[in-house]
Amino acid sequence: MGSEMELTFTEDLQLTEVMRLRVQSLQQKGQKRQDGERLLLPHESVYRLDFSDQDLSFTRWNVSLQGTGRFTVTGICQLWTPDLTHLMTRQPLEPIGQFWRNAGDPEDSPIKCLEADIQEFGERIAELARVRKVMYFLIAFKEGATKEKISCSLTFCKN
Repeated sequence: MGSEMELTFTEDLQLTEVMRLRVQSLQQKGQKRQDGERLLLPHESVYRLDFSDQDLSFTRWNVSLQGTGRFTVTGICQLWTPDLTHLMTRQPLEPIGQFWRNAGDPEDSPIKCLEADIQEFGERIAELARVRKVMYFLIAFKEGATKEKISCSLTFCKN
């Protein structure tokens, strides 16, 4: 059995800013998005995983959320080259990772998620790592969740 490796989702501040400026520019000029373009929403940020090792098997998600709220992690197709093209609506992957803690849940209660979806999503990320050294994600923060209140990483086993 190989050794374990944990990869943390890292916010790509530059790419998030570029995508926010695109939205702002369209609004200021009164223009519409390109046909099929997926614009960044105000509660979303771009994150990335960098794969130093590409032959991986998915093991588990490591997620924490302070307080209550909800956040979703959406993978983006490995064909997206953010320095060359706009994000298109066909490029986000399914399934997505959804994590939440409801108001009224004890602070120390486990974070809720759709287990089958996050398992499939984790396996899909490991498959995509074989062909890409970097993978991009949109993380959306809702219902009180903020980037300061979450931590999110994946554990893989090196094959």
